[in-house]
Amino acid sequence: MAHHPEDRELFELIAERVAERRKAWGVSQKGLAELCGTTQSAIARLERGKRPPRIDTLARIAAALDCELVIELRPKTKPPQGEKQEERDERE
Repeated sequence: MAHHPEDRELFELIAERVAERRKAWGVSQKGLAELCGTTQSAIARLERGKRPPRIDTLARIAAALDCELVIELRPKTKPPQGEKQEERDERE
């Protein structure tokens, strides 16, 4: 599955923040993995920023690193005029 260039930037930003916070706390990738119930290789993949992190994994990492995980949906465009979203949903 190909990712949009903006997605890649987001994955890299997440990777950078996780790695910075982990190092600031003096925790190894293996140690963080143990705190999160995942593997060291999963942490390494996340920190390389090439693939999207799973939200549940990211939530456990945030908790282990004493961080608040903030996820926002920011509209890029206005919704289409006329027909309401609920009406489109009902047709699908």
